[in-house]
Amino acid sequence: MFICAFLTACYTGMRTGEVFALTWDDIDLENRIIKINKTVYAKDNEKKGRWYLGTTKTVGSCREVYICDTLYLVLCNYKKLQNKYKKEYGKKYKQYVLEEVRNKYGKLIEYKVVENTSKHNRVKIVFTRKDGTYSGTDMIKDPNSIIKELLNTNCRFYDLRGTFATRTAHDGVVLKDIAAILGHASTKVTERSYVSALNEEIRQAIDKMNRLVSSDTISETIKFNT
Repeated sequence: MFICAFLTACYTGMRTGEVFALTWDDIDLENRIIKINKTVYAKDNEKKGRWYLGTTKTVGSCREVYICDTLYLVLCNYKKLQNKYKKEYGKKYKQYVLEEVRNKYGKLIEYKVVENTSKHNRVKIVFTRKDGTYSGTDMIKDPNSIIKELLNTNCRFYDLRGTFATRTAHDGVVLKDIAAILGHASTKVTERSYVSALNEEIRQAIDKMNRLVSSDTISETIKFNT
């Protein structure tokens, strides 16, 4: 389950809360589109659960992202596996509904994810555990070693978003398009917060060039000039 969520973040640049807020209604496999319109967050432990679904970080964060070939196969296979687990667990498989939360003026402000055995108004959450248990973003706490093994680096799940931005920019994708995929209203945010890693790559490239052209003559010239 974690691997599928991991790859979804890798290939879309979605925020952690957006990934784990996904329902199957948000994923259009036929047209290969993921509709991003909500995020998940935790509140203090309460009866019937602590996970809530609310609006995305900004209005501009509501967007659609394309499902590439690799992610398409991953999601299709994962959906089949999840359906298999549902049959295996039967009535013991965890099911959830969304309970409306309104303010004192009656305005809908968020939804609470509530475990419920009722067949009505069930929400089909994408990333759950084997028995259907929904643990929100807590799912990323256990398998950090998997990220380290796959990427050979010590990073957080959220860092995948920055990796997506940096790699796509490095391969020539224009900032405007990257900002649209990430849900940024301005390319300045994208450049400042997510593509800054390119500067490190530039520094490394210069260091490599320095090693390639280094020679005794250059060393002596440096001494002479100083």
